[in-house]
Amino acid sequence: MRQASTILAVSTTGRGLLDITDDVARWLDATGMREGLLTLLCRHTSASLLINENAAPAVRRDLLRWLDSVAPEGLHYEHDDEGPDDMPAHLKATLTGVNLSIPVAGGRMLLGTWQGIYLAEHRASPHRREVALHIFGD
Repeated sequence: MRQASTILAVSTTGRGLLDITDDVARWLDATGMREGLLTLLCRHTSASLLINENAAPAVRRDLLRWLDSVAPEGLHYEHDDEGPDDMPAHLKATLTGVNLSIPVAGGRMLLGTWQGIYLAEHRASPHRREVALHIFGD
């Protein structure tokens, strides 16, 4: 068994879902690993990771609208150290999660036909985010 790891740096432009599937796939290919388990960890508390539809852009827009409805900005939060989008961003990251596990076979992630990996930026302003990637296998 072997393992490999790296940190993927992602620059965001503010709130949104950024498809990082190709970046992860390129790194996986460069490792030469054919079989194993790939894990991803978003190293932040106001951004997150998710796997979802990668064909219809309306899905991403609907997801963002839903998250805004569940965790709206407002004056009702005690925690607002970095502005009105601070606590809602933490809630959204809690709802969507910061880590993923993806099986790898034949050197490819075993994602479904319409699945993509997204970094969800929950803050309004641009950020530089880091996603830790690790694969364990052969």
